[in-house]
Amino acid sequence: MVDDTNGTDGAEARPPGPPPVRARHPAWWLVSAVLVAAAVVFALDRRHDLASAVHLISMVRPTRLLPAALFEVLSLACLAGLQQRLLRMGGARLGFGPMMALVVAANAVAGALPGGAAFAAAWLFEQLRRRRVSPVLAGSALAVAGLMSALTLFLLLVAGVLVSGTAGPGGLRAAVLWLAAVLAVLTATGAAASRFAPARRWAWRLWRRLGLRSRRMWTIEDELSHLVRHVRERRPGVRPWLTPLALALGNWLLDLACLAACAWGLGITLPWRGTLVAYTLTQMTGALRLTPGGLGIVETSLAGLLVLYGLRADQAIALTLLYRAASYWALQPIGWASWVGLTLTARRRGPGSPGGASAS
Repeated sequence: MVDDTNGTDGAEARPPGPPPVRARHPAWWLVSAVLVAAAVVFALDRRHDLASAVHLISMVRPTRLLPAALFEVLSLACLAGLQQRLLRMGGARLGFGPMMALVVAANAVAGALPGGAAFAAAWLFEQLRRRRVSPVLAGSALAVAGLMSALTLFLLLVAGVLVSGTAGPGGLRAAVLWLAAVLAVLTATGAAASRFAPARRWAWRLWRRLGLRSRRMWTIEDELSHLVRHVRERRPGVRPWLTPLALALGNWLLDLACLAACAWGLGITLPWRGTLVAYTLTQMTGALRLTPGGLGIVETSLAGLLVLYGLRADQAIALTLLYRAASYWALQPIGWASWVGLTLTARRRGPGSPGGASAS
């Protein structure tokens, strides 16, 4: 059998490295400023609803917030488990405790700085390298974890539009279902074509030509190919990937459960037919990182969508603020404390010190 994953089609191999941290384009800052200003205007326009929302939050007993906190911790545990599982599939051994601390710290960095996602990825990459995880494996695990998170979030959006029926933004249902159908056809076609060696060779050459256009794309290609090849050699088939996919899905579902627990704490009945769509669209908007942690954007998107699906404005604002307090603000001091501790410990030990992970 011909192994179509070897060779670079005449290109020189490039060493892997941490994800690049690039300066933001001035247009990014302009868009961010406009969005923040729009969020401020929205808050001023809804100041009476905002005052009512604050009153609703003040009536919540602290004990009723414990389920929300528990769900958010479990959500982060799924994310840590996802990355740990992928590292183990690649041959590295890293304990769940250290991985959880790394994920909490990286989450704080990603949510507090402009362009924080890139800084967080670079920092997490360096921390894994210091724990003797090979650069290629570290990069591939982070890349695959991101892809799985994006895939499962899109699947939740598809499920949401199916449940919500014709309610919600006009044209959303048709657009999402058409996109899902196109992706399903492309996936089925690719799976069928992969059975033929000429098709595999053509796809591999196209893949590598795309990589020649940028160093970042080349690095991602090498990282993904490395992890897929390593897992296929040890355990062929799709079964090894089911647990990571389940963990990626669990991360989103438990975070959604945190939102539902916040609604329970407030005594609010969620519009269930539209909550999943509102949640997934908000997460996709926040993933653009137009502001640190999606500040202003996530709040405005989630509150607006919940109102669109039938929740009262003051209830939607109260729920959004309480959810953000549980899923974002409460985690910031914990995450930054972890970041300081891990960074100082790593510097004292130095790269590749004993007690880290081993990678094959």
